[in-house]
Amino acid sequence: MKKIRILVIEDNRLLRDGITAMIDAQADLKVVASIDTKEKLESIIPEKKPDIILVDLGLQGKNSIELVKSTKFNFPKIKIIVMDLMPLQEDVFDFVKAGASGFILKDAGVSDFLKTIRSVHQGQKILPPNMTGSLFSQIVEEALNGPKQKGLMRAVRMTKRERQVIELVSEGLTNKEIGYQLHLSPYTVKSHVHNILEKLAIHNRIEIASYAHSYKNISEMGAGISLMEEDENPI
Repeated sequence: MKKIRILVIEDNRLLRDGITAMIDAQADLKVVASIDTKEKLESIIPEKKPDIILVDLGLQGKNSIELVKSTKFNFPKIKIIVMDLMPLQEDVFDFVKAGASGFILKDAGVSDFLKTIRSVHQGQKILPPNMTGSLFSQIVEEALNGPKQKGLMRAVRMTKRERQVIELVSEGLTNKEIGYQLHLSPYTVKSHVHNILEKLAIHNRIEIASYAHSYKNISEMGAGISLMEEDENPI
């Protein structure tokens, strides 16, 4: 059996050794090198010939995104998996654009950890489980697959009123202030905010604002979201 060859890049020696031992216990996997950031990848990769590189998102004294970019540029056939406890959506998007094929949460179970490695080796793109199926995962899908994937975000249907609420939340307005501007009660606004959080698979108003500001402007965001007509009587 030809084993999947893996290079581990992790600053924490205890974690690095633990990951190596866990992988090497598998019949189809082999760690060909386990390093921190002091060693030169340019010389290690041609020598060890890894199929997959596991890299810590927050390497000390090293820009992990630049490491991913340069590795994919110099060794495009190698697949890269990023490890982190709980990556931010912005980080996931940046690493995907840089060339990462998957993400592993450091607190994932052993079976999930190993499944991610095998899946990425087979050509799959793996996102953190908490982001799977969300609007954000579709944005990342666009980054992975390019412009051929048309109709980005059409699966998430946003009402015109919800779009207005997103814009005002991104400006820092409270529910009461939003209600005043839109001629709605604070309770109706609160309901819209709740629906927005569910549709975007995010957790709070700060993330709504971050989501909105991640686009160049709110009209660009609106153009990318499928809108449902909404008949709503002001309260």
